[in-house]
Amino acid sequence: MRTARLIACAALALSLPARADRLPVPADAPPAFKAECASCHLPYPPALLTAADWQQVMAKLDKHYGGSAVLDEKTRREIEDFLVRHAATRSRMAGAGDPPRLTRSEWFLHEHRKLPDRTWRDARVSSASNCSACHTRAEQGSYREREIVVPGFGKWKD
Repeated sequence: MRTARLIACAALALSLPARADRLPVPADAPPAFKAECASCHLPYPPALLTAADWQQVMAKLDKHYGGSAVLDEKTRREIEDFLVRHAATRSRMAGAGDPPRLTRSEWFLHEHRKLPDRTWRDARVSSASNCSACHTRAEQGSYREREIVVPGFGKWKD
């Protein structure tokens, strides 16, 4: 029994890195999520922020990161419910700031710690929230290291 538990724990631990590079938008995303959110930026996977963070983001759409993303109440509620339902449950995914920024979460900072500062200043990147600039398959929810191409740096090798 003890050996079986150890094997199961080891298998789970080994599978975690493989799961971390797959962050697709859940299949039950309401059409409004992609229509509204993806009209300005990558439709971020809900698992990139906690439920409390998403609620804060959705409560302040009139001041959405320097712009306005106001929605009718029914659409806003539909998107918020979806985001909260699929939000991260780990505290290291909590955003920082007001509004919360996924680019300031403990997880994001850890994952991007080896990038040179010049990467964020490159016009092709322009912002840490521009995932598609380096993650060539971010639109499909894939963030695998072998698919990363950093502008001005090249293919990522860790």
